[in-house]
Amino acid sequence: MNDEQRNIINTIKLLAIDMIDAASSGHPGIVLGAAPILYMLYANHLRIDPKNPNWVDRDRFVMSPGHGSALLYATLFMAGYDISLEDLVRFRQIDSKTPGHPEYGKTPGVEYSTGVLGEGFAAAVGMAMAEKYLQGYISNYVDKQKIIDHKIYCLVSDGDLEEGISYEAANLASLYGLNNLIVLYDSNSMTLDNNLSASSSENIIKRLDALGWNIDYVNDGNNLKKLDQAITKAKRNKNNPTLIEIKTIIGQDSFNQGTNIVHGRPLSKDDITSLHQIFKLNTSKFEITKKYLDDFRETIQKRMEKEIAKWNEYYEIFHLTNSNEIQTFDRFIKEGNINLSFDAKNFKINATYDEDLRETNNKIMNIIAERTPFFIGGSADLSASCNTKLLKYSAFSKNDYSGRNISYGIREHAMAAITNGMTTYNLRPYASTFLTFSDHMKPSMRIAAMQNLASTFIFTHDSIKIGEDGPTHQPIEQLITLRSIPNMHVFRPADINEVIGSWDAIMKLGKTSSLIIHKGKTHVLAGTSGEEVKNGGYIVKNEKQRLDGVIVSCGNDLTTSLLIADELSDTYDLRVVSMPCLELFFNKPQEYRQSIIPKGVKVIAIEASTKENWTRITNYDNVIGLSTFGYSGKEHDVLRKMNFDKDGIKNQVLNILKNM
Repeated sequence: MNDEQRNIINTIKLLAIDMIDAASSGHPGIVLGAAPILYMLYANHLRIDPKNPNWVDRDRFVMSPGHGSALLYATLFMAGYDISLEDLVRFRQIDSKTPGHPEYGKTPGVEYSTGVLGEGFAAAVGMAMAEKYLQGYISNYVDKQKIIDHKIYCLVSDGDLEEGISYEAANLASLYGLNNLIVLYDSNSMTLDNNLSASSSENIIKRLDALGWNIDYVNDGNNLKKLDQAITKAKRNKNNPTLIEIKTIIGQDSFNQGTNIVHGRPLSKDDITSLHQIFKLNTSKFEITKKYLDDFRETIQKRMEKEIAKWNEYYEIFHLTNSNEIQTFDRFIKEGNINLSFDAKNFKINATYDEDLRETNNKIMNIIAERTPFFIGGSADLSASCNTKLLKYSAFSKNDYSGRNISYGIREHAMAAITNGMTTYNLRPYASTFLTFSDHMKPSMRIAAMQNLASTFIFTHDSIKIGEDGPTHQPIEQLITLRSIPNMHVFRPADINEVIGSWDAIMKLGKTSSLIIHKGKTHVLAGTSGEEVKNGGYIVKNEKQRLDGVIVSCGNDLTTSLLIADELSDTYDLRVVSMPCLELFFNKPQEYRQSIIPKGVKVIAIEASTKENWTRITNYDNVIGLSTFGYSGKEHDVLRKMNFDKDGIKNQVLNILKNM
């Protein structure tokens, strides 16, 4: 590298080290080892506009090892994003633009919330799939289109590649021939605890090579020429994703370089002083030489000026094209996420309706697919069982990127993270599997809700009523797990009316949602309403004269609740409330909530899940739920054994009413 490049890189390093020192917290090892990689990427390759960080055709960069956030923030500041020196000073402080790990939506230039290792890698695969889908879609209407044509870059660490999700995601990236994905492997053979050899004997390169990835190797992460050549070669690649292994020294030039000591703790004052002397920048803490700042920004600006002007010129012609598809896509470019108003009130339901609720859900999903081209998704090898296929559309593949049915295989964790990556492109993707397998997806669903992404997770086979499959497939605690995730909206509809209402709410909210669908035939229940789902809970059966108690339920358990209320009507005058979405109900004003469940009234909650779900509604002892795993057997035998058949629940309701 020449002197100017070296000085810019060292400026980035010292800024990041100063940030970690000021916060007394952070990870200096990756800063000192990987800074040349980020410099080369931003200086010579990333198609970006720091003044317009949301430009639709920008390249995406995901820092999967989110503990390297100080390096990323220092680079973004130097590149000209809306990050000030004061923001760097406030690294890891409350409400700053520079949180401990990158957070999507908080810092300009950050494309995904990372830090949970492997998640960023899988999300980058989702971004690459989203880019390919949008490119494929618009290419159906515009020959040789140039509106969407960019790359997704992802920096990964040894830790990212140790996580199982990386293997799931890498397999899919190769299957779908994602040549727009370039992964930069910061290979320093060190983890937080020890040398990599203490926890892994795997040859990562052979693994990815066996999957069909293009593999390249840079033996010295400080050799900018070799880095430049490797990235240039990857950009020209026509087939499959690329991984470039780049050998670096963790904490290079620090007292403890090449050891795990420098991975996750601030450097000593003497070590920082030594670095200043080695780098010869003659600057004090958080001081920068303006020339190096200006030169770095000018390098990016000069490289991108013509590209951005050319894209804008093309866009001016593109968006004037008079066709519905182009106008829809133009609106998508301008407005980003287009929330589809599904309008539950416009559906007329045949009173004789009686079908498997999964079939009903599939019909609604296909109606949504017809109304927007941005609805896309798939299943973890269970599309037939979950019934989530978009019937009029082809499979997403390297031969047809405009396909809207994604085959994830048995890879639930990667499926969820990939769905999130696609959502960052303002698509409305969904992922589906059995409810009990939601456990495999929890880390990525949590990340989705944290980022306020409009990812939708569809779970079927929602209770012990699936009988013969036994306890491994019968969910018990999964609903409370989903409902405990902040910012997650969990919908458990009871019939076709509420399925329609759930999708209406999901599309309008544009937030992270889980949709729980019962496996089994369902008829139209008296009193249900699609329009009322938006309130979270509402009355489906009113008391006739006096209010002896309220039964609250949802999903298939609502059918049982209504039957029991009818059978007890000679003795008890009961109100029945459907609660398809607890989160929406508790977002309603107290006045509304008390009109549905009056204060001081006897309240019984019924659901085939753990009792703790309903302690916000009533006392624990007034919840009729499950506290043990299920059994393998016929549905009615399992229900009876677990005291959750109609008669068993009815007796529990009577016992509660008598003792309240």
